[in-house]
Amino acid sequence: MSDGTLLVVALTGLVSTWAAIGLLLTLLKRHAVLDRPNERSSHATPTPRGAGLAVIVVFALGWAAAALFLDAPFEPIILVAAAGLAAVSWLDDLRGLPVGVRLLAHLAAVVAGLSAFPAELMVFQGLLPPFVDRVAAGLLWLWFVNLYNFMDGIDGIAGVETLAIAIGASVCATLAAIAPFPYAATALIGAGAAGFLTWNWQPARIFLGDVGSVPLGFLTGWLLLLLALHGAWIAAAIVPLYYLADATLTLSKRLIRGEKVWKAHASHFYQHAARRSGSHARVAGAIAAADALLIAAAAVATAGYAPIACLIFAAAVVGVLLWYFGRP
Repeated sequence: MSDGTLLVVALTGLVSTWAAIGLLLTLLKRHAVLDRPNERSSHATPTPRGAGLAVIVVFALGWAAAALFLDAPFEPIILVAAAGLAAVSWLDDLRGLPVGVRLLAHLAAVVAGLSAFPAELMVFQGLLPPFVDRVAAGLLWLWFVNLYNFMDGIDGIAGVETLAIAIGASVCATLAAIAPFPYAATALIGAGAAGFLTWNWQPARIFLGDVGSVPLGFLTGWLLLLLALHGAWIAAAIVPLYYLADATLTLSKRLIRGEKVWKAHASHFYQHAARRSGSHARVAGAIAAADALLIAAAAVATAGYAPIACLIFAAAVVGVLLWYFGRP
């Protein structure tokens, strides 16, 4: 698929997502599907949630159309799994589901997704036996789906991170000459994030909801694992490093304190920063700047220039950001 065709796919996805969210916003308001503030919220007024419905529907239709008319690489298992996660998460948004039901849905989607991976390719590049490799990859993917949901707590953050991962995955896959790679799907994921951002940048007019954050965590995790399967594991670790670090460190601290980690909270580094600064846009902008540096580091590593040094640099960037966010 040519660069020009991919640009058309991305622009079509962006405009379609923007328009679909606009239509959906009216329906969500009419039926009072609102995220109401509580003591753990980062917003002060009831705000419609469920924009993920539009993002996922546009992505699904766009990817299917690209496969049909442009002969783009297509993985029906991945699409069905993402759609299933969206359906379960939408029910969770509307009336709440038990933790066990949600986790079972996440696990089923991950297991289905793993079955789509080529049997001869290993995520950990032969360091682990094949079965252990798949189990470890599945656990990482399961964690990534959940951390994506955990991290969707302020205006702009989910859109910024999703767009960054889509750009980073596409750049690194190109540099690593990975073929086939789902560039059309990647472009649509990034376009959906950009279209959503136009509605979600502070002050947000609509939230993504679990119906968006959960399947997007699944899809972005899939892109990163594809990079690792084809040997670009350092890039796969670098691109989402801020999300990984914030979520993992926060969960670890909560476990040490004996808290119920599945309960809603407001103790992430970025949430502290948003409360202290009073600006979601400033925090999301800082994450976007860090993500740009992470993408650059991942690209340099993928091109074969001092990959370990790039990983150390990326860790330093994330460390500085966490320190800045975590200051009293």
